[in-house]
Amino acid sequence: MVYGTVFYVEKLVERYFAALREVAALQQADKPVAADTGGPAPVEDAAAKIDTLAGIDHNNTTALATAEQHAPLSAWFAARQIEARFDYALVDTSGFFDDAAKMLGEGYELYAELIDRVRFAYRKSHGWVNLELANLSQKDAQAINTLCRQLYSHTFFSRYHYQKPEKIVRLTLQTAPAVRQFFDGGWLEWYAFIELLTQLRQRGRAASCARSVKVVFPNEDLHELDVIALPEGQAPICIECKSGEFRRDIDKYLRLRKRLGVDRSRFIICATDLNEEQAAGLTTMYELTFVTLGSLGKHLNALIKA
Repeated sequence: MVYGTVFYVEKLVERYFAALREVAALQQADKPVAADTGGPAPVEDAAAKIDTLAGIDHNNTTALATAEQHAPLSAWFAARQIEARFDYALVDTSGFFDDAAKMLGEGYELYAELIDRVRFAYRKSHGWVNLELANLSQKDAQAINTLCRQLYSHTFFSRYHYQKPEKIVRLTLQTAPAVRQFFDGGWLEWYAFIELLTQLRQRGRAASCARSVKVVFPNEDLHELDVIALPEGQAPICIECKSGEFRRDIDKYLRLRKRLGVDRSRFIICATDLNEEQAAGLTTMYELTFVTLGSLGKHLNALIKA
């Protein structure tokens, strides 16, 4: 019986997270005891250790790229007769994709034109991009030039040259498919994933997480979930990342959310083209949650601490 399977798997997931707590407690016990201050034990500090990110730098780790880390999510889908196909390497943060995504996301208002120019050049099979910075303020021009130099140092461009007198940045595009995919929208998935990990870590919430999960329903319908996490004791959080047109996909997301059985607050559309007012209006209109880059973290924080 499906209900029995769901109940059984949820109990297994609970046991998995309980095991994580036991490991965290043992690790904590091995540490030197701090001097007694006479106050109560800091319960919140102990709780912060009880998560899958305890003891690691979530911005630079291979620890998440394992079958064990994905197991609770896999079990959650299986209990609902949904096949989940994971690529464990997609949550390996030991490279520079997450770092670059964080820079682009946090400065998106300034860097949006650079992203669009590079994406357009790739689609038109152009090999280079020139950025004229003379009409920008000194502060903005310096920020864009610094970003381009940093991206070049991390191999996102194959060549970088700054013509100081003319204030022109000349960039030669990297031909590696992974870099092209990054500028074609992959950067936003990385940004959302790192923001989700950050909120989970800050709240000390254990979770199983994944990127670009292909899910196959019993009727063989295939869909892809950009970013998903299963926090301990909660339903999954799904984030769909849209750096371009998304309006034609609203009905698809509505149907997908209902098939997964996820509450509207936990099925999030993060769109770069929206401002706060537009995101709020669309959230009211549809049984989905729309957020901007700026409001994503706040919404995730509210979900995770609930």
